[in-house]
Amino acid sequence: MDSDKQRVQGILKQLNRAYPDAPETYLNHSNAFEMLIATILSAHTADACVNTITPELFRQYPDAEHLMMASLEDIIGIIRPCGTYNRKSSYIRDSARLIVENFEGKVPKSMEDLVTLSGVSRKTANVVLSVFFMINDGVVVDTHVMRVT
Repeated sequence: MDSDKQRVQGILKQLNRAYPDAPETYLNHSNAFEMLIATILSAHTADACVNTITPELFRQYPDAEHLMMASLEDIIGIIRPCGTYNRKSSYIRDSARLIVENFEGKVPKSMEDLVTLSGVSRKTANVVLSVFFMINDGVVVDTHVMRVT
């Protein structure tokens, strides 16, 4: 087991040397709420597209309290360019409501709590935990990993 761990650490060091400026995520965010919402929106959508809609979304709805009060029509008007907007508009508004009602307006910091939010899979929860909170509770595997392997 130790040799496997050492091998992985060696590979990670090589990757960090080869790509020192590689971001942990390509999703633009400035706080845990933005990270969560952007990650929900990124499912089956290019991160670049998500980054084009989130500035306006977060300008109008900067936190869970504001987003939970938004109409679905207003949310759809902002997120439509990235597709699957009917489902995702409900997910992000419902998640905002649950954050306010169950977590005092703060994004939860555990896998168990995150997956109770609408539209949050284990993958989404792992992204938020590892990238924003620096908590490693699993491995995030993108659908494109098969292209690399």
